Formats: sequence, structure tokens, C-alpha cells
Amino acid sequence: MSFDGLFTRAITNELSSLLKGGRINKIHQPYKNEIILAVRANGVNHKLLLSAHPSYSRVQITNEQYDNPNEPPMFCMLLRKHLEGFIIEDIKQSGLDRMIVFEVKGRNEIGDISYKQLIVEIMGRHSNIIIVDKNRNMILDSIKHISFAVNTHRAIMPGQEYILPPQQEKQNPFEAQEEDILMAIDFNAGKLDQQIVANFAGVSPALAKEIVFKAGLANRATLPEAFVSIMNNLKEHVYTPSITYGKNKEAFYLIPLEHLNGEIKSYESLSSLLDRYYFGKAERDRVKQQGNDLERLIVNEKEKNEKKIKKLHATLEDAKKAEQFQLYGELLTANIYVVQKGMKDVTVVNYYDEDGATILIPLDPRKTPSENAQRYFTKYQKAKNSVNIVKEQIQIASEEVSYFDSLLQQVEAASPKDIEEIREELIEGGYIRARQKKGNKNKQNLKPLLEKYQSSDGTEILVGKNNKQNDYLTNKAAARDEIWLHTKDIPGSHVVIRSKEPSEETILEAAQIAAYFSKARNSSSVPVDFTKVRHVKKPAGAKPGFVIYEQQQTVYVTPDEDLILKLKNQ
Repeated sequence: MSFDGLFTRAITNELSSLLKGGRINKIHQPYKNEIILAVRANGVNHKLLLSAHPSYSRVQITNEQYDNPNEPPMFCMLLRKHLEGFIIEDIKQSGLDRMIVFEVKGRNEIGDISYKQLIVEIMGRHSNIIIVDKNRNMILDSIKHISFAVNTHRAIMPGQEYILPPQQEKQNPFEAQEEDILMAIDFNAGKLDQQIVANFAGVSPALAKEIVFKAGLANRATLPEAFVSIMNNLKEHVYTPSITYGKNKEAFYLIPLEHLNGEIKSYESLSSLLDRYYFGKAERDRVKQQGNDLERLIVNEKEKNEKKIKKLHATLEDAKKAEQFQLYGELLTANIYVVQKGMKDVTVVNYYDEDGATILIPLDPRKTPSENAQRYFTKYQKAKNSVNIVKEQIQIASEEVSYFDSLLQQVEAASPKDIEEIREELIEGGYIRARQKKGNKNKQNLKPLLEKYQSSDGTEILVGKNNKQNDYLTNKAAARDEIWLHTKDIPGSHVVIRSKEPSEETILEAAQIAAYFSKARNSSSVPVDFTKVRHVKKPAGAKPGFVIYEQQQTVYVTPDEDLILKLKNQ
């Protein structure tokens, strides 16, 4: 991962400069593996994110908004007991490992000075957040409990002694000279980047590949030179936090990763880099786990209606043969004397044809001549009556497909709280059964929470990310002369600019938001319609989120995630 030991060293330095001496005022645990500390330091409020997520573990200052649960988890309650009101005395790294230790000091419940350590181990799926009583070196609790049955080296459980992870006995890359590198690397064995990772502490595969790339034709002369040059800069904290967007991969690091041969975007700080890189990633992962059953249901319902439409079109094609069935019935009745039971077909003169041409009529050999004639009259009557019904059913099924298509887009763009509102909508629509929950009697009276953005000129922009929010935003929250936006003929969110006469720049920025929260998120030149709210109407009996509108204008935009993040953080 890009969050290697050297990146950990750099983020530790950044956090220390911002938070050292700061006071921990509030603690929240918005999700299972993530903690938010509100820290007041040097007259500024900071949100410190500690994440033990198996795929997105990290430590950073964040500007992202997190929804807190109604009831805090037990680990959060324990952290509040031991850390709220405490001062961060120091922030340090353990060697060049992916471990950050927050040294905190404060008074306990009886007024005595107490020293605690909040340790964040950033180790992929083994990541953890641990609070330790420093005087006794005893674990008070951890966000993940690990017993000796799982890890024979150490247990991460309340009451256990805190033991550091096993040391890897690698060389310190900052102390390595060219001769040390030559001794560590076997140039005849190949895979030089893997050898660098195996021999030097804190170096990730991404950085090792960059070192080899910088060395050009990597040999005994160029590789040590490239290694020492990069390490000297990192040692002195000379770096440019960057995200590199390669063809099939994107990666962040302290320096641009030129070996990926992609577009490079640089950032002022490591925390802003991490906010940008992880923007929506962890949330979408949580939504995928939380809404997996919903997504499966929606896909199944959509496919079921698509198959239904195909069958209905086949029925409609049969219905178009109604006149032919009538003709067969009349000709059989007129020529009943030439038809015998057991015949598979019969050729008769078509007296409706001016040229007197003959026509072949298929027969059911098990039926009598009169029964065959009656069978065609029955098929004629059935086909004739079914045309209007079939067309109506095709319309209903097509609306269902569009509805579930829009729900799939909403699940893709949803936050965890949005998923629950989509679930409620499907329950109300009778697609799934309601869950039995206690203590939620007043839940139906709560207003949907809309996502808020702010344009460059300070105008507020509201977004509905599911049908409940869309209906509430368009039909209740928005004023009649405010500006409403939606992607043209593409499933997406309702967006409202809280202004009667917004600037052209604000309209384009709101259109960017509408395009981003639509099925066309990854497209270019996305058409977005905008009009006044007064021109948007919800037809009687329409599906949730469905509206019709008029007097619209259209702009074309290409969604830019950097701009969306900027407008959100403003």
C-alpha cells in the first residue's frame, strides 16, 4: 500500500506540527472501524480521523462530514471516559513501522494525573486502534480484539500487556549509503523493486518501483544514486504530496509516481491528499456491504421486468396476426366440406383475394373441422382484445425498469444513511418486507437529510441522493422561484440552487453536481436541464422521485470530482 513506513513518518510530522499541545474535546465513532477526535490546537479546531478499515486504514486530518450513530459503540464510550479533555503531549512513530502513537495526558475521574497512549497500527486488514495505560503498559481496550488463538506473538485484549508487533530487522533507508545498497541488492537475481522492499524498512512496492524507474537502466551505478537521492529528500521532508492517475491504477504518495505514466495532481498537505484520494472510497465500500441485499433485489426486479417486456412484445406480435386468424376461421367455415379430421393443413381458395389465389391453413389434426375453425375465431378474439392490455402492461413494465435503473444509480452514489432511506422506500412500495425494529416509532416523521454544497460565490446548493430526498427537496424544501436541475433523460439526483437569480458560474457548478450524482458520472459533455422549481410537477400516482418539467434550458458539463470535493468542503 502507498501508506508505507515513510509516508507514516511524514504524516506523523504533519500531525505533530498541527496537533501537539492540543486538547481532545469530543470523540465519535461513526463507523465500526473509524474514530473521529475533535482536537482544539493553536486556536484551530481539527478533525482527526483514525481508521482501522481493512482496505483504507490511515491517520489524517479530515474535512469530510461523518454521520454519528444515535448510540455510541462501547469502544467510543471508553475512549470518551479516558481521553476527553486530555492534552496531546506528543505524536511519534515507532521506528519506521506503520504505527503512530499519541501520547496524552489528563486527569482521571478522581483528579489524578493520568498518562495514556492511543496507538494506531496501520497494517491493512490487521489494522487496529488501541488505548493503553502508559504507566502499567496495559491495554484498556481496542477497536478489534485479537486473542492468542489468532496471534501467538501477542494478544490485543483488555487487560493484556501491550507488545509491539514483531520487528522485521530491515535496514534504515535514511542511513543507507551506496555501498550498503550494493551489498543488499543482487543485480543478477532481477526483480530489483522486490529486493528493495525486502531489505529496507518502510519502503512500499510503489516507492521501490519509482526508485528503479528513476534509475533508468538500473545497474550498480544508477540504482544506488537514485535510491540515495530520493531518500535524502524524504529524510529532510522535501516532498510533493501527489496522486498519480495511471491507465489502470491510481496511487498516492509523498512524491509523484512517474513510473505509472499518468496524470499527476499535487496537494498542499498530506491530509488534503488523503481526503481527495479516499473521497467516497471507504463510504462506497460500507454502502456495498450494507446495501448488498438491496442491490441484488433491485437488479433482480429490473431483469424480471425486462424479461416481461420481451414476452409482452412477443404477445403483441401475435396480436397483430388477429386479422389473419379471422381470415383462417372464415375460410375454414366456408370450405368445411373439404376438411377432414386428422389433416395437418389444407389449401383453399382465398375468396378475399381479387386474383383468387390459394392459401395454406395449418390445422390441429386432433380437432374436427368445425373445432379448427372455432379455434381460429377464439385466437382472433383473444388477440384483438389483448392489444390494448399488452401495450398498457409494456408501459407499466418500462416504468418499473426506469425506476429500478434510477435506484441502482442511487445505491451507487449513496451514503450509509441514504441506503436506509432507499430500503424504507422499497418497503413502502411493497418490494421487501419491513424489519421489526424497536424504538423507531417517530422515524417516519423525520425529514430526509439533504446533502449541502456551496458554490464559489457562496450560494447554497442542495442535493437529493435518493427518491425520498428528491421528493422532499423538490416538493417541500425548495422555493418556487429557486433553480432546479437534473440530468437530461439520465437517472440522477434532483439539485436545487437556493437562489432566484444565480450566476452563470453557480449554474455550471450545480450542473457539475447533478452530473456527478447521476448515471453519467464517468461521462463527458453530460446534458443537464435547469428550470425554476415552479415548472417542475409530480404526476398523480407517479413513482417516488419521478417528475415532469418544462421551460428548461440545457448546459453541458463534464463531472470533475476535485470540484465536487471543493464545493462540498466550502
